[in-house]
Formats: sequence, C-alpha cells, structure tokens
Amino acid sequence: MVVMARLSRSERPDLVFEEEDLPYEEEIMRNQFSVKCWLRYIEFKQGAPKPRLNQLYERALKLLPCSYKLWYRYLKARRAQVKHRCVTDPAYEDVNNCHERAFVFMHKMPRLWLDYCQFLMDQGRVTHTRRTFDRALRALPITQHSRIWPLYLRFLRSHPLPETAVRGYRRFLKLSPESAEEYIEYLKSSDRLDEAAQRLATVVNDERFVSKAGKSNYQLWHELCDLISQNPDKVQSLNVDAIIRGGLTRFTDQLGKLWCSLADYYIRSGHFEKARDVYEEAIRTVMTVRDFTQVFDSYAQFEESMIAAKMETASELGREEDDDVDLELRLARFEQLIGRRPLLLNSVLLRQNPHHVHEWHKRVALHQGRPREIINTYTEAVQTVDPFKATGKPHTLWVAFAKFYEDNGQLDDARIILEKATKVSFKQVDDLASVWCECGELELRRENYDEALRLLRKATALPARRAEYFDGSEPVQNRVYKSLKVWSMLADLEESLGTFQSTKAVYDRILDLRIATPQIVINYAMFLEEHKYFEESFKA
Repeated sequence: MVVMARLSRSERPDLVFEEEDLPYEEEIMRNQFSVKCWLRYIEFKQGAPKPRLNQLYERALKLLPCSYKLWYRYLKARRAQVKHRCVTDPAYEDVNNCHERAFVFMHKMPRLWLDYCQFLMDQGRVTHTRRTFDRALRALPITQHSRIWPLYLRFLRSHPLPETAVRGYRRFLKLSPESAEEYIEYLKSSDRLDEAAQRLATVVNDERFVSKAGKSNYQLWHELCDLISQNPDKVQSLNVDAIIRGGLTRFTDQLGKLWCSLADYYIRSGHFEKARDVYEEAIRTVMTVRDFTQVFDSYAQFEESMIAAKMETASELGREEDDDVDLELRLARFEQLIGRRPLLLNSVLLRQNPHHVHEWHKRVALHQGRPREIINTYTEAVQTVDPFKATGKPHTLWVAFAKFYEDNGQLDDARIILEKATKVSFKQVDDLASVWCECGELELRRENYDEALRLLRKATALPARRAEYFDGSEPVQNRVYKSLKVWSMLADLEESLGTFQSTKAVYDRILDLRIATPQIVINYAMFLEEHKYFEESFKA
C-alpha cells in the first residue's frame, strides 16, 4: 500500500513511501540526526527504484551533510547507476555535480577525491580531470598527497600530453625525490632524452640516492653512458666527454665499456677521427685483458664498418675500388691494427705487472726482425724491471740482451751490457752468478780463454767486505764469491786451460769455503788421481 505523507515543511512535500517503510520513517522522526537509523533505512530500500533511493540519500544528507559514510555510499551508488551508460549521457553531469556538492563538506577525504578523479578519467574529460587532481592536492594535507599522486601520474601517462606530464612529474619529485627513475623512464618513452640525461646525471652524482629498482650506482652510470652516447643529436646540455671520462676514474673495473661508450658517442656524432683517437687512447691505457678485448673488438668492428661504407659509396658512384686511395688507406690501417694486436695485448700485461720477465721476452720476440725495436725493448726492460719485485729471473734479460749484440757481431756492446749486469743489485746470488758465467761463456765462444779465466777469477775474488751467502741484508756482489756455480765453471776451465797447481788451488779454495758438493769432491779426487797424486786424492 502506498502512502502519501507530509513529514515537515523543511522536507520535500508529497514524499511517497510504502506501508512497510512506516517503522523506518517513524524511527527517523524520532532520531533524524542518527546516521545508523538512516543507514538501516537505506539498507532496507536497496531494492527500491533508483530515484526513490537517491531521494532517501538526499533527505539524509540534508540533515547530516558532514557524514562521510552517507556521502561515500551515496556517491558510490550514483556512479554505479551510470556505469553502463554512454559518457555523453546527461546523467554523468548530474553525478559530477553530486560529487562537487559533497566536497563542500568532504574536501579533506582522499578516498572521495580518488573515486571522483577515477570517475572523471573514465569519462575522458582530460582538462576537468587534471584540474580536479590539482584541487585535491590543494585541499588535502601534504601527508596525504602520496595517496593522490599514483593515480594522478597514471592519468598523466595515459594521454599523449608530454608537457603536462613533465610539469606534473616535476611537482611529484619535490614530494618524492626517490622516484626519479620513474620520471626518467617516462622522459625516455616520450623522447625527451636531454632532460632524461640531466636527471640521470643528477641521480648518479647523488651519493644518498637509493634506487627503487635495486640498481647500483654503476648500473645507473652505465645507463647514463648508453643514453648520451647513443643519442648525441638529442642530448645537447651535457658534456658527454667529461661525464664518461669521470666514470673512467670512478669505475676502474669497467673501463672497457666506458671507453666503448665514449667512442660510440663520437661515431654517432660523425666525428670518426676523434672516435679513432679515443680507441687508440683506450688500448694504450686499459689494465686488464677483458677491457682490452672489449675495446679492441669494438675498434676493429668500427674500422670494418668504415671500410664497408666506403666500398658501398664507391660502388654507388661507379668508381673502381682499386683507384680509391682513401679506401686503400683504410684497408692498410685495418691490417695494421690486426697486426698490432699481439703487441698491444703484451703491453696490457706489462702495465699490469711491469716486472714480469717472461712478458718482456715475449715482447722482444714480437719485434723479431726489427733490431732497433728489439734494442729499445731490452733497454726499457732492464731499466724497468726491479729485481726485488720481478716475476721470473731478471738476469735473463741482461743475458739475452748481450746475446743479441753478440749474434749481430757487436761484441764490445755485448761485453758492456754484461759488465753493467754485474753491478745490478739482484735479489738472488744465483742471478749474479749466472751473469758472471755468461761473461765467461761469451769469451769462450770467441776463444778468448785467458779473458774467460780472468773474468771468473775476478768473480770469485774475496770482496773487501765478506758476507754470508744467505745474508739478505748484504748486496749480492759481496756474496757471489761463495757461489758454487761460478766456482764449478772456474774449476772446469782450470782443468782444461790452467796448470795443475792453479786447478788444485781452485779445488782447495772450494773446500776451504765449505761449499763443495759430493760431486765436486769426487771430481777433485779423480783429478788428483789422474795426476798420480794418490795420497792427496784419498785426503780429498
């Protein structure tokens, strides 16, 4: 049964309600300012026609305009009522006006702002939506802005309005500077690479910045290098060369990638000679084989691409490739680069450890057939290698240097080299002993027997200051007189070239120094026996 009633002058006349509504109406008349009473009534009328339900909400909100629960449910219901209608339907404007009325009282409620903004986004009203977001940010305290910005940014990204989005992101970063990566990604996607590079450079230089994506400072730096090196025409505000070279001093374990990025920047800028200079500088300064391999492969690929481009140009112009001097020059340069690779790699290893004797010998071998380079390499090697830090036997460099002069008929130079070697402060006595033995062998090969004996006698002569063989605090020149290697060679020479007395004196001296080995004793005994000194041989 439908009942017509006049509840009060303040309410709308001729309200229509059914007989089963009477208990709720009576309860509201008794407690018209009770939110619970109105909510029970509204819950009961959920199945009623939409105008009846809206009228009930309006009655409640007229009496309780500051009730968040009523406004939230009412606005939610109104949005649901137009959900399946076309966005041009006038009903949408009625719902929008309803939200605007709500914010007269509910402007501090972020949930209502979010729902309204999402509702406007669904309508596609870009300007109205943007202004509503701005109103929400102005109305809410800053502590609640973090609830608005995610939806606001999603709205900005959903429309091809980069200028508006950039302005919005700049405001957002003032609230949340740690979200700079999100802004950088947006700038990249909208092809605003210059500002993206600026922001990324700021992030990289901020030691307090912590990446939300878990990226390390090096990863961000490498991302910056890729961005600026691959887009030289779009990144104009940064000094690319200075930035990448700054990275070379900060990230010494990734030099190869950074050098390649710098060269790539000049290649894309069309400065090919500058790129070649960068590659040359890189292969002469990198310290690891990994970095060298990266740079060299990139360098070789660059030269190949230049040759291919030149050949294609010549083909298009109808010129013979054999007549193109520039192309021949590029081919020769490429061949030279490939031929230099072993020497360049050797240089890397020597930069790692300049006291590595074996690598110096390999370097000499790489200069085979080029005497001037060999001499320069040996000179640099003997000046560079510190015997106390050397890996390998440093005396072999001096010996090989002298042997090179000897093989080329420059005996005086060979003798000078060996003489200098006898004055070097080697770490081990055996190194100096080997040098003295080589001095003797050099003279023996040239049949200068007397000179060989003189040199070995000089080596075994007592020094002005005697020292124990294993006393590391004394220079090896004061300890070499106890070297069994030198004495053994001297004994052999005396047996072959000297007299019985001189040979016997050498063996006696070896016994006096207490450096004789069982083999030396046996040799001495056999020597005495050969010369019929049987009693002496038994004493030995």
